[in-house]
Amino acid sequence: MLRSTVRPSRDREDARAHDARDVVDTVRLAPTGEPAGDRLPGARDGQRASGTRGIPEATVARLPLYLRALVGLADRGIRTCSSEELASAAGVNSSKLRKDLSYLGSYGTRGVGYDVEYLRYQIAREIGVTGDLPLVIVGIGNLGQALATYAGFSSRGFRIVALIDADTDRVGDLVGGLPVSPLEELEAIVQHQQVAIGVIATPAAAAQEVCDRLVDAGVTSILNFAPAVLAVPDGVDVRKVDLSIELQILAYHEQRKALAGHGEHAAPERPAVGS
Repeated sequence: MLRSTVRPSRDREDARAHDARDVVDTVRLAPTGEPAGDRLPGARDGQRASGTRGIPEATVARLPLYLRALVGLADRGIRTCSSEELASAAGVNSSKLRKDLSYLGSYGTRGVGYDVEYLRYQIAREIGVTGDLPLVIVGIGNLGQALATYAGFSSRGFRIVALIDADTDRVGDLVGGLPVSPLEELEAIVQHQQVAIGVIATPAAAAQEVCDRLVDAGVTSILNFAPAVLAVPDGVDVRKVDLSIELQILAYHEQRKALAGHGEHAAPERPAVGS
């Protein structure tokens, strides 16, 4: 449970509310995620509106956790939070959170903490999800269909613009309000819709070919759900999600807990060489 936080004075609350409205207006006026000007409303000296600074990959991987936690806090009506409260909501320790946020700038106020709405916008801007990033899903089987109907994409800055499948029997089906298009139209769809991210949910055997076609069409960011390792040229980023591997890792931990519960700490003996 989150602890109550120190409330700013009435004048400071009014000023922060005004800044928050300005930030919202900036988002509405710049749907592509590029606010007008070099600085954002309420930004302190030295804070940039571009996401070009060098941030460690480990920190980049945690920024979505902070963003999700901030969205949850905002939905509960919480306007300010301490680093300890935000770290707890994100599942990290507070010192790591403070170090991560230091790469973005100085957004906390001593004695008050973080303005939830303002920090949420800053992290979303840094990640690049203040607008609607168009993405295409290739492979509309069970997993692809589940992804296509997932409502969380739109609330997190992503817009599904097309669904593609090689199965001609699926072409024309409506999934999540979008018709399934044939694989032959992939390149035209990518170029016409200016697709930023390609999501591969095909069987393993088809994944590399789909990846190659996405890259050739100009897509440089790919989320791969297929159980296959993709080869891509320099400049193309691939993130892999393998549910079976995650389950196997959990199975390992379950086995360790079961062995510990029975007092069986010793590893099984290795077979003798030459046996």
